[in-house]
Amino acid sequence: MTAQAICSPVLPRLVQSTAVVLVALSLAGCAGQQKKELTTGSIPTLSKPVQSMNATELSQATESIGQAYERNPRDREAGLNYANLLRMTGRNEQALAVMQQVAINHPSDREVLGAYGKAQAAAGQLEQALTTISRAQTPDRPDWKLKSAEGAVLDQLGRSSEARLRYREALDLRPNEPSVLSNLGMSYLLTKDLRTAETYLKSAADQAGADSSVRQNLALAVGLQGRFQEAEAIARQELTAEQAEANVTYLRSMLSQQGAWKQLAKADDADTN
Repeated sequence: MTAQAICSPVLPRLVQSTAVVLVALSLAGCAGQQKKELTTGSIPTLSKPVQSMNATELSQATESIGQAYERNPRDREAGLNYANLLRMTGRNEQALAVMQQVAINHPSDREVLGAYGKAQAAAGQLEQALTTISRAQTPDRPDWKLKSAEGAVLDQLGRSSEARLRYREALDLRPNEPSVLSNLGMSYLLTKDLRTAETYLKSAADQAGADSSVRQNLALAVGLQGRFQEAEAIARQELTAEQAEANVTYLRSMLSQQGAWKQLAKADDADTN
């Protein structure tokens, strides 16, 4: 599953293609965590949360943190955050190269290994990602983020039953975690069980701490069932006008690829005539 560079930082988790889980499957809270403010430390601080940045601000943040990483490639936080931003802007191969170097410098760090696995998955190296994420997981200290990350990779490999088991294991460790519920919902969307997908995505959206990516996934599930006006209302929530319009435009594009939007458009025309 590859992430494409899109004008709005919200869109990568709305959907990249109906044949894959877009970047909507959050790779273990990657969707949730990428939207939150990045860790700082020795790297430049951010003036605002990533989820509220426009394309220009996101580009500037990537350049600033990238410069910090180049000054000190052994800086763990700089490497993690730089790779994170690169993935958000669709530069998956570059993000993978950064995470390879970070993993070399921190070979036993579970967070680093988890991030490395996510970068491998985003770059299409799915089997390698499973191996890396498994190395990061330890039976005596299971990590819900890694369980969910493994589930996301399994879903991309078409192993939905195994993926859903991992999500439920993650939820046992972290009940009602919105990023995991969202991943579980998107897993059902992939197998065209839209009603079950909507149920989990609604539950995810109702949780405290659910970010806008969860609602964008819900908008997709609702729209694919032909309830486009409801989907559009969901897609516009908690976003700037620019981001909301970009998401709605992309949602229409996705539904058009499904053949659903043409039918909905005809229905809209009939209502106005």
